[in-house]
Amino acid sequence: MLSRTRFTHSVAKRTLIIGANGQIGSELVTALRLRHGADNVIAADVVAPPTPFDKRGRFLYLDVMDQNALNKVVVDEGIDWVVHLAAIMSVRGESNPQACLDLNVTGLRHVFETCRLHKLRCFAPSTMAVFSPESGKVMTKDDATLNPTTVYGITKVFLEQLGGYYSRKYGLDFRSVRYPGIISSDTLPGGGTTDYAVWMYHYAIEGKVYACPVEANEPLPMMFGPDCLDGTVALLEAPKEKLKRNVYNLAGFSFTPAELLTSIRKVIPDAAIAYESGKVQQEIAHSWPDSLDDSNARRDWGWNTKWDLDRMTVEMIKAIRKQKGL
Repeated sequence: MLSRTRFTHSVAKRTLIIGANGQIGSELVTALRLRHGADNVIAADVVAPPTPFDKRGRFLYLDVMDQNALNKVVVDEGIDWVVHLAAIMSVRGESNPQACLDLNVTGLRHVFETCRLHKLRCFAPSTMAVFSPESGKVMTKDDATLNPTTVYGITKVFLEQLGGYYSRKYGLDFRSVRYPGIISSDTLPGGGTTDYAVWMYHYAIEGKVYACPVEANEPLPMMFGPDCLDGTVALLEAPKEKLKRNVYNLAGFSFTPAELLTSIRKVIPDAAIAYESGKVQQEIAHSWPDSLDDSNARRDWGWNTKWDLDRMTVEMIKAIRKQKGL
């Protein structure tokens, strides 16, 4: 689990987390408040948080499409670091490409320019969706060919390239990781291709048959939420001189829907799924790597995964049952 070591006042940074209501943001807010102090981590989004984490610290309404509002928050709150998580993901992006482009490109431009003007550290995540079959399927490397098949992936290549440009031209302290599929019990997924994994747990616990949109033997890189938080915080806090690049692959472990079902059945023997054919999720999944090479992150800033599939399954089922009062 994420270390709860607290920083001294002189080390703690004022951090703004944009898109704080999402799957990663909602947990990252809590994690960083434990480390830096509740008053030093400000959550921001365009809707009120679904859970009352704002009662343990500040929550602000902020639309990243409004650059003037973003600049005002940064100045008024004395922000040092910006974590930019607001984005439309792969499946939702394919259903509404223009909205995906608007938020993922224009919002990002606003964040980079604000961070440049105010000399802030900026963490904005990328994704394995930047890859394609030309990138290689097994242990895909950081510097593989980027030729994504989705508008979401295209916007994340833009993120990587523009962030690198700002780093070279303006000295922006830009940091990013390519997340695999993130699995969490705390927040329901929001329109990504790897969402099926979280839904499989919920349906199994409720005794329902899940209609999986990804084929039984399609492997994808995945990561459990606590590992995602550990990796994100470690890179955000890493001394700049240790970092050899702006963007790093981040990997946990890979599995197929069939392998996940086998793992769930070790706890819930009658769990069952059906497979839907012709779904956009399968087309997208097949274009992505089977596994990621994150050796650069391990070497440069000490990244190391702590979870495997079966340990994650036990923890997910325990946590979801507790949430449902079962």
